[in-house]
Amino acid sequence: MKTNILVVDDDREIVDAIEIYLLQEDFDVYKAYDGEEAIKMLKSHDIHLILLDIMMPVLDGIHAAIKIREYSSVPIIFLSAKSEDSDKILGLNIGADDYITKPFNPLELVARVKSNLRRYTTLGSIDASEDNTFSVGGLVINDDTKEVTVEGNSVKLTPIEYNILLLLVKNQGRVFSIDQIYENIWEEEAIGADNTVAVHIRHIREKIEINPKEPRYLKVVWGVGYKIEKQ
Repeated sequence: MKTNILVVDDDREIVDAIEIYLLQEDFDVYKAYDGEEAIKMLKSHDIHLILLDIMMPVLDGIHAAIKIREYSSVPIIFLSAKSEDSDKILGLNIGADDYITKPFNPLELVARVKSNLRRYTTLGSIDASEDNTFSVGGLVINDDTKEVTVEGNSVKLTPIEYNILLLLVKNQGRVFSIDQIYENIWEEEAIGADNTVAVHIRHIREKIEINPKEPRYLKVVWGVGYKIEKQ
């Protein structure tokens, strides 16, 4: 089955250039030129990943991503000419999985696409041949069905959030540094990964903790990293 990538940018030349590289990797490419068109495309086609520009007319990428996250966990990679950390954090805060600054190396773009697709595919796969249930206290992860519950209540995580939590739960009590988390999940060298990991950790806490400011499960070890506390 073909993998469908939605490329969204108001600059048609950029869209066409990205399409060339993705087609070379045997992806199917869908194109949109503003946020509203992207949302319509996502609802009418089986899209596996979105490359989404931020600055666009009609509906910008930030507001488009907010709307998409209301009903879909499809991986979103932001494309932006802005390179400030605050812009990257904003993108991650509203649900993006990754962020690439323009101008970008086409080979890096393709590598990021493949990396995010691997995580999404892993999250969506089911292998019921063995019991892969991991628990700590009232937090339970069923890695066969990719379901997370806290005290019996279902928790919806993005692919990256799920994989970070799974890594920590499977190694409960072990402290992982920010670089170790990044390299395990993103499968690339951790350069300037602090903000990226911290944003995802905060999102996980908001979803699994009764009081994120006094977490029961996901603890910070100051100056070292993060761990899931053994219960």
